[in-house]
Amino acid sequence: MTSTPAAGSPAHGLSEPSRWVRRWAHLIAPGGDVLDVACGAGRHTRWLASRGHPVMALDRDAAALATLHDVAGVATLECDLEGAPWPLAADARFAAVVVTNYLHRPLMARLLEALAPGGVLIYETFAQGNETVGKPSNPAFLLAPGELLAVCMPALRVIAYQDGFLSQPREAYIQRICAVREKTTSVSPERAGNVPENQGLPVTRYDLTG
Repeated sequence: MTSTPAAGSPAHGLSEPSRWVRRWAHLIAPGGDVLDVACGAGRHTRWLASRGHPVMALDRDAAALATLHDVAGVATLECDLEGAPWPLAADARFAAVVVTNYLHRPLMARLLEALAPGGVLIYETFAQGNETVGKPSNPAFLLAPGELLAVCMPALRVIAYQDGFLSQPREAYIQRICAVREKTTSVSPERAGNVPENQGLPVTRYDLTG
């Protein structure tokens, strides 16, 4: 097992969306489809749907997913993210992938692949050091220093990254990242070695103030 358990009362109780998700959600394309991975009872699914995003919510807990069935704009899929094949079509792409309090390292590459051009990864989970203040304490569930940053680079442009300690809403060591799969333009083969991937595209402004 290499995942942060998705079950448990804190994760499956209805609560406010993560501040990190709220801070960077403005970078998601208006009306863009969002993938909420290990969504639990859907605190982020509900919030993102309320902002006009169609959301595909994945989790292994059928009872938790059932609470989302009547939420407009939400599709749910009960699935084993760790012991079964990736449950979505190989070419399924999203304007954003959101993951909180969940880690299954073999899934990381697949999550990055699920981002459409311009898509935003918003990821937040526990890091080494958390074993000194509570659960999870299993090293398999805790990111090593810089691990989340290394996973995203160079495939994504990192907009924000943090690795440290939080005292609220409870003491925890965390890593969190907001990163974008930037849109690219094609160039002729003879120029490909000398031209940056995004040359010729309009400059994208990533608003850091939210």
